[in-house]
Amino acid sequence: MVIILKKWSLITHISIFLLLALFMYFQLFATLDYRLQDTLYQKPATVDADIIIVGIDDDSLEALGRWPFHRDYHGELIRLISEGEPKVIGYDVIFAEASDLLEDDAYLVEMVAEAGNLIFPIYGTFAATATRGKLEALNISEPFPALSKVSKTGHINTIIDNDGIVRKTILSFDYAGDRIDSFALKIYNHYASQTARKAIDVAQLPTDEWQRTNIRFSGEPHSFELIPFYQVLNGEVPGEYFRDKIVLVGPTAIGMADDYYFTPLAPQVPMYGVEIHANIIAQFMAQKYWQEVPFLGQLAIVLILGLLGFFIFRRLSPSIGALALVALVGSFLFISSRISLVNNGYIYSLIYPVGLLVIQYIAILGENFISEQIEKKRVTDVFGKYVAPQIVDKILEEGEAGLQLGGARRDITVLFVDIRGFTPLSEAAEPEEVVAILNDYLTLCAKSIFAYGGTLDKYIGDAAMALYNAPLDLDKHQLRAVQTAMAMQTGSIQLREKLEKQFGKTVHFGVGIHTGSAIVGNIGADFRMDYTAIGDTVNTAARIESVSKPGQILISEAVYEQVKEEVEVSDLGTIKVKGKAQELQIYQVNKLLI
Repeated sequence: MVIILKKWSLITHISIFLLLALFMYFQLFATLDYRLQDTLYQKPATVDADIIIVGIDDDSLEALGRWPFHRDYHGELIRLISEGEPKVIGYDVIFAEASDLLEDDAYLVEMVAEAGNLIFPIYGTFAATATRGKLEALNISEPFPALSKVSKTGHINTIIDNDGIVRKTILSFDYAGDRIDSFALKIYNHYASQTARKAIDVAQLPTDEWQRTNIRFSGEPHSFELIPFYQVLNGEVPGEYFRDKIVLVGPTAIGMADDYYFTPLAPQVPMYGVEIHANIIAQFMAQKYWQEVPFLGQLAIVLILGLLGFFIFRRLSPSIGALALVALVGSFLFISSRISLVNNGYIYSLIYPVGLLVIQYIAILGENFISEQIEKKRVTDVFGKYVAPQIVDKILEEGEAGLQLGGARRDITVLFVDIRGFTPLSEAAEPEEVVAILNDYLTLCAKSIFAYGGTLDKYIGDAAMALYNAPLDLDKHQLRAVQTAMAMQTGSIQLREKLEKQFGKTVHFGVGIHTGSAIVGNIGADFRMDYTAIGDTVNTAARIESVSKPGQILISEAVYEQVKEEVEVSDLGTIKVKGKAQELQIYQVNKLLI
């Protein structure tokens, strides 16, 4: 049975691992995994002061009128900002078509051309399904031709996970044979060209097959410095304020809901698209990226952690195992967090390794429960017919380790009891009556033995054998045996009266008790074993019982020395015992003094 349980345990844990591997491959429970990764990996950092946002906010809408603004407003804003000579201006507004006001368009184009450092957004649309590893747009929305000629462009396509959170950015995609870099990447590379910084090539960054990389957010929404659009337009902010800066212009008004998203550091607070671009640019500035561990690497992490948990949990109790589970999970998450914090730190799935540990612990609890139930049944099968139910419970509590069922030498007290006068009675009664009478007497014997913690070793015809201090330790086991014999004598009074009235005959118990060392354990063939005791102590107790007269309780001197303060006895002298050179001193118990 143990081998079968171990085999099924191994199969169970292998199955759990394979099932989790499938879950991880198909990204089941991805939302839970993302949330755990957000908590562990995403940490607020110092916001780059070289990035300034000019926001088209609610105050600007109130001051300048409804959106969209006239394009001469945008041209004037660009002129005012450019006076301060910023390194680059990222203008997060799509001017897809020429407006009806040609003069406004012309002014905007003129100011953009004079500035020479404007980046405008384009937006790509894609097929519902795409070839793995190839991201190619079907169409793009880009600035109207005159504006495109005097500016650079970068895409603003945003990836939103199933739980509505933005965690990654597409660094580039293909369109009509050309590569289109992201808005943030174009802004950074223009900034790098104006400074001593090195431009970034997408091939140098850790990306997946779709050219996506994880965003390391600098902070929550509104972390970057934000200046209202209208204040700059009204001349309230001097151009000098923007000198050598990266200036981003974009919507930050509540009403522009089509350009705000939710991010890991504040999943309940919206962050506008222009702020997300600021975070990505800050990441480029800091040169801090995350390298996502490939699937096979993540699978190896799950396997290693799973093996560790498997070998640890199997060797611990449930309570210590629970502490080990907390320690393992805590250590894993702590180490994972530290690994992710370095500049090019590694990140990987967290929910599946943690989930495997938790499921393993629960599975092992279940296995232990099943093993305990099997062991309880085995112990109950072995001892249920020998000892009282409460003793069986105690055996189960203490476990097999203290039982030494294979055999052990221990000090015990042995009681033999025989029904004197039963043979003449059986001749006078019908067979059914004989069995009923015998059962009454033996039931009395068993109840008396169990009442004082004894073990009913066996019935031998109209006799019985009991052990004390086996399989469990008992205090004053010699006295318990004497008390058992006295209980038998007292309990038999009513039975004797009944028999004498019905058959004109009566019976009495004859009891012999001895204490000493014996070998105790499961003895017999593989297919038929009994828990019993063997040795000289057992034989001596049987010899004492054989010389007892009806109604006598005889004890050896070894027993008497242990109970002489609690019983009144008569010294019967010595008897010759078969197999012993010396005669044996015996006593008759008359009554208990307690």
